[in-house]
Amino acid sequence: MRVIGTAGHVDHGKSTLVEKLSGMNPDRLAEEQRRRMTIDLGFAWMRLPNGETVGIVDVPGHRDFIENMLAGVGGIEAALLVIAANEGLMPQTREHLAILRLLGLSHVIAVVSKIDLIDDADWMELVMLEIEELLAQNDLGEAPIVPVSAVTGAGLDELVAAVQQILKRLPQPPDHARPRLPVDRVFVLSGFGAVVTGTLSGGSLSIGDTVELQPHGKIGRIRGLQSYKQEVETALPGSRVAVNIAGISSGHIQRGDVLAYPGQIRPTALVDAHVRQLPDVDRLLEHNAEVKFFSGAAESMANVRLLDADALAPDSQGWLQIRLRGPLPLSRGDPFILRYPSPAQTIGGGVIVNAHPGRRLKRFQPDIIQDLEGRLTGTPAEQLALAARSRTPLKRAELQERFDSGDDELAAALAAALQEKLLIQLDPQHYWAASSYHKLNSQLQAELARHHQENPLRLGMLRSELRSRLNIKLSLLDHLIERSERLVSEWNAVRLREHQIIFSESQQARIDDLMRILNEEPYSPPSLAELNQRIGEDLTRALIDLRQIIRVSDGIVFAKANYEQLVAEIRQRIETDGEIDAKTLRDKFGTSRKYAIAVLEHLDALGITQRVGDVRRRGRNFGSKG
Repeated sequence: MRVIGTAGHVDHGKSTLVEKLSGMNPDRLAEEQRRRMTIDLGFAWMRLPNGETVGIVDVPGHRDFIENMLAGVGGIEAALLVIAANEGLMPQTREHLAILRLLGLSHVIAVVSKIDLIDDADWMELVMLEIEELLAQNDLGEAPIVPVSAVTGAGLDELVAAVQQILKRLPQPPDHARPRLPVDRVFVLSGFGAVVTGTLSGGSLSIGDTVELQPHGKIGRIRGLQSYKQEVETALPGSRVAVNIAGISSGHIQRGDVLAYPGQIRPTALVDAHVRQLPDVDRLLEHNAEVKFFSGAAESMANVRLLDADALAPDSQGWLQIRLRGPLPLSRGDPFILRYPSPAQTIGGGVIVNAHPGRRLKRFQPDIIQDLEGRLTGTPAEQLALAARSRTPLKRAELQERFDSGDDELAAALAAALQEKLLIQLDPQHYWAASSYHKLNSQLQAELARHHQENPLRLGMLRSELRSRLNIKLSLLDHLIERSERLVSEWNAVRLREHQIIFSESQQARIDDLMRILNEEPYSPPSLAELNQRIGEDLTRALIDLRQIIRVSDGIVFAKANYEQLVAEIRQRIETDGEIDAKTLRDKFGTSRKYAIAVLEHLDALGITQRVGDVRRRGRNFGSKG
């Protein structure tokens, strides 16, 4: 099922033409029928020769109702631009076509109506030439032009054939399992409650589905569905739909609201957007200008912040942040129109590139403009990588929310981004933009390089200190270390692989003297404080980092070889006897109870031994190195 729209001047016979094609008068209001003028949106449908049903949205043509027109054109796939043969092009006709092009609509049929009123071949030729020129100016030079008369029926068969042909060239409306129904009409049906209508896109809706009305966040359930006056169990994307909602009062619904599945669309009051000014607008669009914003069936007053200019001239393009007066349910890729509120005039329009920027962007920043350009023109993989830029990795659900997409679109973009190395997958559920990873990795390495320069006698920086400096979780730090060939993690410290502690000749002499002293009484060595006093705290700490001496408590250290002798004996005794106590260790090495207890408690902390009463037995890490 497809939906087309009619546009053009108020006197060009749009409603009469729709009634002739469909058998329905789209002007439902009494005032419209009395004045013979479309004031609000009208709806009808017709069946094509190939059996396809096509919905028709008839929009107002009068300049006083142009904003009602904007509420109706958001969901159409093609448009009939109606021009009366006896009047030719009118300003509203040009404005309607400009709006259609700003919204990205490229499938247009120019319908020359009321040809029964013309018997002047020269006038008719002039009208046709004007239309051809207008279409060419809007990059629609290949659009068909079909002369018709709703009175005599002339050309109607050709018009229906042209509609069928143009829709045949269009792909079927996609089903991303993300249904979205912008509400263009709401009413109460006696005995049933609230009913809303709109053009469905993005996915299907079925009776019994739980739905959410945004921007209010109210939850309801679909009680009934109609499409073209037919009750259906499931409404398909691309069709006009009436939805009977249970659980939401009609008083809480208005034109511009959006019906969707819960959690699939979020309201926003700040969007990043690209805009194109119309060539015939008569004033500059200035920074912080007050405008009217239209997207889908919704509208809001807004202010525009120009990001790359102080003002935009007619027929120019630029980047905006649009601050809405109230939140609207908007998504990435939504087209929009801007109008001046007074005097009323269409300024231009464009597309939303980020519906949830979360912050006010700085102006005249090349990197910000480059980011926005990528969001507008990049491949899906490139756009996903931009959405994945973050201080920390994102869960898949978070990434999907940022990318603002359905499951299939996300999966395809994910696969491409991973293959192109634009995205990094840290584990089955976490993804990260490669640019964010490289940025943080550079910061990490710069932090280590600075630490090495300031502390040449330290082997590395403690993991906890490095994590704190970078303000990240230890688990993420471990991921970074694991993925980088330049980083080394040893004994709870991290260093650059090329960093080494290099002692001067005088420092090495003091170290040799210290090691001699440690080996004179290998199992009752001097205290750490005494060592610090003898060779300096920096050198002692360097020897601990290099594990030439092993600290087993705050004040006790052993030379590495002597410590390993102690550990080997403890392992051996446990292997043969199942346990060892402090007295046995003390007697074996001729040391004191203080040193024996310090070593055993150190091994308890490492999990190599486990204290049971007054003895030590195998610990959970008994097989690991001490």
